[in-house]
Amino acid sequence: MHWDDLKIFLAVAREESLSGAGKRLKLDPATAGRRIARLEEELGATLFAKSPQGYAPTEAGQRLLPHAELAEQAMLSAEEDIRGQSGQLSGQIRLGAPDGVANFLLPQVCSAIVERNPDLDVQIVALPRLFNLSRREADMAITVSPPTAGRLTVQKVSDYRLHLAASQRYLDRAPPIERTADLRGHRMIGYIPDMIFDKELDYLGELGIDRVSLASNSVAVQFNWIRQGGGLGIVHDFALPSAEGVRKVLEGAISLTRTFYLVRHVDDTRLERMNRFATALTDGLRREIARLEGVA
Repeated sequence: MHWDDLKIFLAVAREESLSGAGKRLKLDPATAGRRIARLEEELGATLFAKSPQGYAPTEAGQRLLPHAELAEQAMLSAEEDIRGQSGQLSGQIRLGAPDGVANFLLPQVCSAIVERNPDLDVQIVALPRLFNLSRREADMAITVSPPTAGRLTVQKVSDYRLHLAASQRYLDRAPPIERTADLRGHRMIGYIPDMIFDKELDYLGELGIDRVSLASNSVAVQFNWIRQGGGLGIVHDFALPSAEGVRKVLEGAISLTRTFYLVRHVDDTRLERMNRFATALTDGLRREIARLEGVA
């Protein structure tokens, strides 16, 4: 049994298609199909059930999966031991994150890590959704709710604060806001209600606000609307220093606290390289949140 064939098997199982596996491995889908067929012939078992919906592991495929993952971890460990002799991080690490942390925290934190480790490549996938680490959409992910299923490890990174905010330009022309009841009639900015992918992000619903005049699934779009005077919205305190003229509104009455978590596949905790990156990442995020919230 060849490792290259097992690697293709894992990619097909995770992507549920030959084309997806080929794209991941930079391999022609037809070649991936031939390699799977060769592996099936060698094992004397059908590893995937093929349908219009894609490739799903059969019972035999499910039995092979943990063994293939162990082989993958062994290969990664060997690569790590060889590369790690210099005492620096190297290779590629892909990090999934909601676009709030991806826009306002990760650029400076990851830049500092790469500055100390010039052979390291960091990829940030900034999407407003949950990431499937079992399918290796990312090596690790930052979330605002701890997952409760899957072979995952969860580490609390830091609490962070959010407040209602608006630009001074909006506040100068809008009716005065002295209490929460005064919010009626003001233009609100927030998430598209049916696209809120995590209950922890339903900020306005928590405040009893049921109409959002300007809505987006992107924190960056919401923040730009607020900065340009479009209305009122919930803003991360760590984002406020990047927008001159945006200030908190009803700070004493409306204050939210949320938590960032670092989520990793349980198998990756055996890899010293991943552990060292996770430590650098969490330490950097904690320092940056504290620094920016102090400025805010």
